[in-house]
Amino acid sequence: MKNILKLEELAMFLLSAYVLYVLKADWWIYLLLLAGPDISMFGYAIGNKPGAVLYNLFHHKGLAIALFLIGYTMPDSGLEIAGVILFGHASLDRAFGYGLKLNEGFKYTHLGMIGKKD
Repeated sequence: MKNILKLEELAMFLLSAYVLYVLKADWWIYLLLLAGPDISMFGYAIGNKPGAVLYNLFHHKGLAIALFLIGYTMPDSGLEIAGVILFGHASLDRAFGYGLKLNEGFKYTHLGMIGKKD
């Protein structure tokens, strides 16, 4: 079952890349799709809880969909593309097993622990 869910997340990532193509996004936008939202990991320099809050904000699919819909109603705002980037990146992260973060630390996610188990 876990592999089916990962494939579903991968399909959502590929859909996001296609939507960027349909929106005629510049080539560098695809780089943001791959790594842009990960800038939120710098929140962990402050502490686990602020790091988790910032990371989860940049990787929340609900927020991504809201940005996309707001951007859809406001042409040329850039919010549409921002929503696609956040949605696609979150999907790619989840396909690799990185979930929304818990306050205990970076390796604790809603999908389970990342990396070696202590």
